[in-house]
Amino acid sequence: MIQSSICDMLKIKYPIFQGGMAHISDARLAAAVSEAGGLGIITAASGDAQYVEEQIDLAFSLTSKPFGVNVMLMGANVDEIAALLARKKVAVVTTGAGNPEKYVPMWKEAGIKVIPVVPSCALAKLCERSGADAVIAEGGESGGHVGDLTTMALVPQVADAVSIPVIAAGGIADGRGVAASFMLGAVGVQVGTRFLTCPECSIHENYKKKILKANDTSTIVTGKRLGHPVRSIKSPFSRAYSKAEYTSIPDDELEAMAVGTLRAAVKDGDDKKGCFLAGQIAGMVTKEQSAKEIIEEMFNEAEIILNGAKKWVK
Repeated sequence: MIQSSICDMLKIKYPIFQGGMAHISDARLAAAVSEAGGLGIITAASGDAQYVEEQIDLAFSLTSKPFGVNVMLMGANVDEIAALLARKKVAVVTTGAGNPEKYVPMWKEAGIKVIPVVPSCALAKLCERSGADAVIAEGGESGGHVGDLTTMALVPQVADAVSIPVIAAGGIADGRGVAASFMLGAVGVQVGTRFLTCPECSIHENYKKKILKANDTSTIVTGKRLGHPVRSIKSPFSRAYSKAEYTSIPDDELEAMAVGTLRAAVKDGDDKKGCFLAGQIAGMVTKEQSAKEIIEEMFNEAEIILNGAKKWVK
């Protein structure tokens, strides 16, 4: 069995996090991943504080295992959400879009492990100085908001830059990705796209079909002009948005084009108006499996690969 320092820190069986995907990562998916031995994560980006509290309470009712909540630090209600998480004493908080320094003391006092998502060594160092327990180094292969560096380039540099544990994210869908992440210096992985097709994931069936039909060139990055690039499946919306970025359309109108498009994909499966977030490994997701089956398959594969690594050393 593959175990690492992150397993000991969080009291989980497998060193795998399920990504906190907006409008997707709810209590049922998070609880299923945690029950399977990983760390399930609820997104706080899908509603107000009342919704987040309901999801946390539901997760507590579905599993006795540790789970986390992901917070986007640029959210309008982040102060309220941060206080809620401290009050609920969730096991882990992961953060995106900045340094959670403002909230770390409150969360640590509540016994919460703080693990920010970082796209660069500079932010990883800042988060470590702020008291983070670990960092998630996420490469641009991932779905949703992406940075410039690839996972292959980012993870080893972050591992060298900080002394706290590093979780690899972006472009990981099977045992090969897990094994490679450990070789790059990570002590665990975060996975999002692979979990989209599991029965515990509540996205629309059309969304799942798009993932299952995807190939290696099925994704596109849009939003660079506005400074917050996003990776999604190529669709009528994403192609229209990409084309608009290279016109004289005002920035506020360009931004307005994307409002509600993720919800249209997740809830309605709208082929024309929906923005179907997915990572570059969508083409590797070819079957529907439960969260438990996904995790066990990935780590069984990784164990075989790592055990066979000596064949390359003469």
